[in-house]
Amino acid sequence: MFLKVFKDNSNQKYINKLLAARKAAVDSRKISSIGVILNIDEFKDFEAFRTYLKELEIKSNKTKIITFIKDEKDINFHWETYFSPKDFGWKGKINNVELQTFIDTEFDALISFFKDDVLELNTIVAQSKANFKIGLSNTDQRLYDLIIDVKPSQFLIFKEELKKYLTVLNKL
Repeated sequence: MFLKVFKDNSNQKYINKLLAARKAAVDSRKISSIGVILNIDEFKDFEAFRTYLKELEIKSNKTKIITFIKDEKDINFHWETYFSPKDFGWKGKINNVELQTFIDTEFDALISFFKDDVLELNTIVAQSKANFKIGLSNTDQRLYDLIIDVKPSQFLIFKEELKKYLTVLNKL
């Protein structure tokens, strides 16, 4: 327990360092690849995202969805990739190869579909090499380029708002 506090502080300092050095240099290219981060505690409908991305005409081989699970008893094998707190080390070190590959992929857009302030989720968003980061509002707004203020349970509203903003920004 005591060690976990030090580890969390170490990881939070790492996030702050990444965000301080971040340059929001969003280019004007259209979105053709999307990464999605879900938190199982807030949103469980994996297929709803798959369907939505098809509606946006994003090819399925250009999408990747990962899910954060606090307890590995909640594993559902329909998810492409899942990760848990045990996949994180000190100073932002990632101990999961699939998760590191997701972070290193230069998606045109990253959708962070969670509202809770979870250190591991924030670490993934901060480390991601995605060009355009989209998220729901949470405590650290430095993480995102576009913030849509809805609850994860309001997926239909999120879909409408995201499509509207991406159209306005000429990303679709």
